[in-house]
Amino acid sequence: MINVRSDEPEYAFLWDKQSKTHNRYGASIETVFEADELRDKSLDINDDVGIGDNPNRYKQHGFFLNIDNCIGCHACEAACSEKNDNPAHIAFRSVGFVEGGSFPAYQRLNISMACNHCDDTVCLKGCPTRAYTKFAEYGAVLQDPDICFGCGYCTWVCPYNAPQLDPVKGQVTKCNMCADRLEVGLKPACVAACLGNALDFGVIENIPEGRSQAKTEIPGFPRTDITHPNIRFQQTRSTHREMTRTDSTPLKYHRDDKAGMFKPAVDEKHGRERYWNWKILLSSHENAHAIFTLLSQAVMGAFVLLVIGSLFGSLAVAAPLQQLKESSAWLPLLGILVALMGFGLFKLNMHLGKPHRFYRGFYNLRHSPVSREIAGVSLFFASLSGFALMSLFDHKIAHWLVVLFSITGVLGAALGSWYMYKLYRIPARPFWDHWQTGSAFYETMLSLGSLLIAVVATAINGIDAPLLQLLAVICATGVALENIAHWFHARDLKQAGNEGAAAHYEQTTTFGKTYRLRNALLGVNLLLLITLAAAGASMPGLIATALLPAMLLLAAYTSRILFYALVIPTTMPGAFFWKNEGFVEHARETGLAEMEQMGVVYEGHHKFRLDELLQTIREASFKEMRSQFARIFTG
Repeated sequence: MINVRSDEPEYAFLWDKQSKTHNRYGASIETVFEADELRDKSLDINDDVGIGDNPNRYKQHGFFLNIDNCIGCHACEAACSEKNDNPAHIAFRSVGFVEGGSFPAYQRLNISMACNHCDDTVCLKGCPTRAYTKFAEYGAVLQDPDICFGCGYCTWVCPYNAPQLDPVKGQVTKCNMCADRLEVGLKPACVAACLGNALDFGVIENIPEGRSQAKTEIPGFPRTDITHPNIRFQQTRSTHREMTRTDSTPLKYHRDDKAGMFKPAVDEKHGRERYWNWKILLSSHENAHAIFTLLSQAVMGAFVLLVIGSLFGSLAVAAPLQQLKESSAWLPLLGILVALMGFGLFKLNMHLGKPHRFYRGFYNLRHSPVSREIAGVSLFFASLSGFALMSLFDHKIAHWLVVLFSITGVLGAALGSWYMYKLYRIPARPFWDHWQTGSAFYETMLSLGSLLIAVVATAINGIDAPLLQLLAVICATGVALENIAHWFHARDLKQAGNEGAAAHYEQTTTFGKTYRLRNALLGVNLLLLITLAAAGASMPGLIATALLPAMLLLAAYTSRILFYALVIPTTMPGAFFWKNEGFVEHARETGLAEMEQMGVVYEGHHKFRLDELLQTIREASFKEMRSQFARIFTG
């Protein structure tokens, strides 16, 4: 337990005397009942077995932010980082702002934000390693970085930038509510350090002394229905009808008078010009996910088709797949499936902050779709490997094991693909939170699975017109479904008017040319597949056969990297320093970088190209030589 200083100011102490029984979402503020075994348990802070004497120890606490008082001094941010000994690239609490109006009626709202220790803890449910715990003490959501293996899924599902993924240590850390200070009756360090008396802390729904409001929404703050956050706001000063973000994100916040709140809307700050931006797409941090999802879905689709062909080979429509099983391409095809699946899993595992802790991904099967996806994919990979191995032997036991691995493999593919889709249905990321995500994944199983079988079979057995025509029909079905789903996706996003609409705007402008290329490829691929299905081994069919592999792969990869690059989360607005590159660019363009408190330095953050750097060195050397000659001749 920490020692309370004798000169601790009065405002640093918790002030709650009475509290309500339930919060505005209907949840009980009391976290345990009288007879609950969790009562009177030590938090073992610094191995101290003592128990705090705070009378409200088992009530849900939360932050209170008076927007009218926040001056953007960042004292709370500095105090938090100092208290938690955070490195320079990690901040549990950050201060940002939204702007409205223009001179002389310009307005800025400063927002100080950390973890909101929500009632509906999406980070806890999403984390595959069970690194998160919702404590009965103060209702704090705590995270153990030693358990975390650095997948970063909690940073996807949290709408408030609370979990911080440290690329150096390969783990996530976050605000711990300063539980050690609460145990001795002190408010969190950020609250005690606030210069403007803007931040406060106490039992949730209690309005601090001298305050008059306890709102749940302000301009720029994400939807509260996602997590039911334990933070309340006061904002008595009137605001402009539109408040804008100070970054490159094409979003603004428009006041809805009927709802009495600000809602996100598209801000076409980039204009309507279209660009390729391949460099951004190809350098995305999520390319490992793109490769894994494409490979795993292709292999799953191919395996399911092969199993279906084995089961229904007696039917005329499935006869080409049955004949493939009896050909010389069968075993090489199975070997390639195992190799591709293994490579995909390797890429995904190496994407983790702590790859050697991969086994922790199974820890949260009860809640996490990530854990369930890992379990399903692992079952599939094990079954696929066993299926391929047993296919080498012509023995009765081996035949029975092939049947068993067929069943478990299909089951693993079903579970793995379903939870692969479910883990992307994230309310905090509206671009993904659409049924089109699932249709795209299952379309990939049909199209790339068919393509994989066709390429291997043709390379080993030569042209087999009936097989190619059957696979072309299956592949065309998938591509047609994707075309339809993309149309519905674009329509729904434009109508939503939220971050999803902003992502669609980025899709048609920042990546507009790439987006058009993807759509054109989908249309051309559908025509080529229909041609192949109808023409067979004739000249048009052979031309389609030659073009399709490259065209299908290019369309699939382009679509998938757009999927990861375009998502705009319902997250906090700009000015959150290194977390928001868009703000860094905005600050340099507008001159905000001249203000030291913005945390942007031209020289320190500018990314030189090599030729620019060499030119700078040459110019500096020339100036130095010229000055030396001048001193010699004038001396």
